[in-house]
Amino acid sequence: MKNKAHRTEMAWFIAKNFIRMAVLLALVSMAAFFLVEMSPLDPLQTNVGQAALGSMSSEQIQKLREYWGVGVPATKRFLSWAGDFIRGDMGVSLLYRQPVSHVIGVKLMNSLWLMASAWILSGVVGLGLGIAAGVKKGRMTDKVISAYALITASTPAFWLALVLLMVFAVWLKLLPIGLSVPIGVEASGVTVGDRIVHAILPAVTLSITGISNIAMHTREKMIEVMESDYVLFARARGESTGSIVWRHGIRNIILPAMTLQFASVSEIFGGSVLVEQVFSYPGLGQAAVTAGLGGDVPLLLGITVISAAIVFAGNLTANLLYGVLDPRIRRGRKRV
Repeated sequence: MKNKAHRTEMAWFIAKNFIRMAVLLALVSMAAFFLVEMSPLDPLQTNVGQAALGSMSSEQIQKLREYWGVGVPATKRFLSWAGDFIRGDMGVSLLYRQPVSHVIGVKLMNSLWLMASAWILSGVVGLGLGIAAGVKKGRMTDKVISAYALITASTPAFWLALVLLMVFAVWLKLLPIGLSVPIGVEASGVTVGDRIVHAILPAVTLSITGISNIAMHTREKMIEVMESDYVLFARARGESTGSIVWRHGIRNIILPAMTLQFASVSEIFGGSVLVEQVFSYPGLGQAAVTAGLGGDVPLLLGITVISAAIVFAGNLTANLLYGVLDPRIRRGRKRV
């Protein structure tokens, strides 16, 4: 009976989180669509040009208006898009003249390679720096790490990207200036090493600001652990600092750090838009900017929904892991 109740409780906990995620995705898609509708950009002038429009006949302009959906009520276009999206059809990109799913697939692979590297790097390094600062509270190690975290947390990602680009690509010529692959090389000739080299600067840029959040949060939690009564008792028994950190510290800080790390997926996505622009990295962020400026509503909505789904999946994963590791959270939410 206890196992059955546990499975039922866990199933209801997972179902509620998935329902919440579906509702949020619907709201995000609606907000993105109607924000694009409120934009002052004219898709015809933006993509065709005023001079070209002036040389076209009224019949040609009318065909362009129909192609771009100008004049069709916004609600009707959104419902039509939502119905197709639910059936698995994201539509056709007005700029790339390809299915939105294909465009997103290509751009997403580039972005995932970049963002996954930055996400792992920020989590591992941030956790390590936070533990070191917490254990060495008030000492030089703590002061240096805290100063680094405070400075980088207030540094804009695009400015940091420009500085790294100038230093390592222009002055030192150690790394490529931009793009995700070497210029002039066919796709079949691109190696994994080429992709890694081109992703170093963007990934480091994205991870630096993320490191500061993880480090400062972990530092505070580690200080609480090191000043607790059971750690004082462990010291009195003669346990070494390394043993205390491994047996007591990491066990108490890993869950909060994990939650913050999964929540940082949204920051990685947000920062990638600017970073990809600086490094001309052909990823999802750059495609979103192009779609927004060009009025490509199907592509912009597809990118928005997919990006939101990945961000929500990160938060959902943190919630589910928390629920699995700490049953009190499931019961508490169930009572609420």
